[in-house]
Amino acid sequence: MPVVSISMPADLIERLDALTAEHDYTGRSEVVREGVRTLLEEFENDRLEGRELAGIVSVLYDFGTQSVERRLTQLRHDHEEHVASTLHGHVDDYCLELFVLEADLETISQFVGRVRSTEDVQTVDYSLLALDSVGQLRDVTSSS
Repeated sequence: MPVVSISMPADLIERLDALTAEHDYTGRSEVVREGVRTLLEEFENDRLEGRELAGIVSVLYDFGTQSVERRLTQLRHDHEEHVASTLHGHVDDYCLELFVLEADLETISQFVGRVRSTEDVQTVDYSLLALDSVGQLRDVTSSS
């Protein structure tokens, strides 16, 4: 099996090692391989291909990290035709940026990937909703 070398902050390595021990993985490589598989599957979701989606992307980073603020502003401008709304707030010592996007899976995946690759971002989470299923969801919930 080929070897891939990666670098990461010490605190992330500590969390990786704790997860490895807590869940009885054989080592860091096994955890990283599982994480990569999960990430690849996340972006290869066939049931959402070709559908118009609403996506909510949340980004958490340390308060006052201007490089992240500049990068997120640039991403918002780069994707302005797909960003329906943004919200910036403060939680504890962090900034929380929420993006609401209306786009296809590929566009939202690219956006999320670019946010995740931004240095000093602590966490990135997102959820997707196929817009053509909204009426169906309403029908199901109203008949319950």
